Amino acid sequence: MTFNLADLFENAVDAFGDREYLVAEGKRRTYSEMEERANRLAHHLAANGIGPGDHVGIYSLNSVEWVETAWAVFKLRAVWVNINYRYVKDELRYLFTNADLVALVHQAEFSPRVADLLPELTGLRHVLTVDDDSGEAAPAGAVAYEDAIASGSPERDFGPRSDDDYYILYTGGTTGMPKGVVWRHEDVFYALGG
Repeated sequence: MTFNLADLFENAVDAFGDREYLVAEGKRRTYSEMEERANRLAHHLAANGIGPGDHVGIYSLNSVEWVETAWAVFKLRAVWVNINYRYVKDELRYLFTNADLVALVHQAEFSPRVADLLPELTGLRHVLTVDDDSGEAAPAGAVAYEDAIASGSPERDFGPRSDDDYYILYTGGTTGMPKGVVWRHEDVFYALGG
């Protein structure tokens, strides 16, 4: 076993599958339900050219979709990148470009900001929009999150992973633009586990 976060999650799924894993805004997921949806999303992303080392942003409030996206990205050995929903246009432009995003999952509420910046983001190849009942229309060419889930296989058939897989945590402060901090999966395990 590695200390890869996706491997650790999958081990928990195998041990606690029917137990409740997450409750957010009235939505509930057991470990097994979270696993199936994350697998489906991972397969959708892979079918759209996302793979190991590719940077995938998540621009959303805390939600079950946020967690599903993190697991899907980790399962592919892609690099998960958080995007603070409080950032303004200049910070978003900087982060989207600086992070070398090739895919973005965002909450519909933020569609106007995403649509405004998309023409400048030539490296961004795939955009998913999570419906949040905000009434905001998805940017042109974006795929509805639930359609992406429905299109992917539920199978756990991903390749081996490494302790050295990583994610990037962007931090904001008073000293300028957000800065990306790289965390290896093994380091996160030890930091959280003491």
